[in-house]
Amino acid sequence: MPSDTTTPPVAVAKSAASAERAHIATVRMHISEIARFLQDNLGQRLTARIANISDPKQVGKWASGDTTPRHDSEERLRAALQVFQLIQDAESLYTARAWMIGMNPQLEDEAPAQCIADGRMRDVMVAARAYVDGG
Repeated sequence: MPSDTTTPPVAVAKSAASAERAHIATVRMHISEIARFLQDNLGQRLTARIANISDPKQVGKWASGDTTPRHDSEERLRAALQVFQLIQDAESLYTARAWMIGMNPQLEDEAPAQCIADGRMRDVMVAARAYVDGG
């Protein structure tokens, strides 16, 4: 009898498909849509904190398309949306919101939203993927 030389399929992390969908959605959205989504789901103050700005009313101006954020603020908003959507895709809107604002042991007990504000976007994405994959 010939030996079976087929290899078992490689397990794909649960987060991989969610991360790809979140990435595609994030790059296709205009910054005003991103600001509006985050404002609606996280609130104006927290969205301003994520963007690392002091005036929460500025978020409303971005959401309405009246103004656009500086490059560094846009990076933070896009990262926050991508992470939020990764968690939401795997869990729920409520869970994504709670995950963004809660203390996270993988982030030295800081909230992911604060870590994004501090410029630690990659750390937050790693933590989000670990959460979705059950780690």
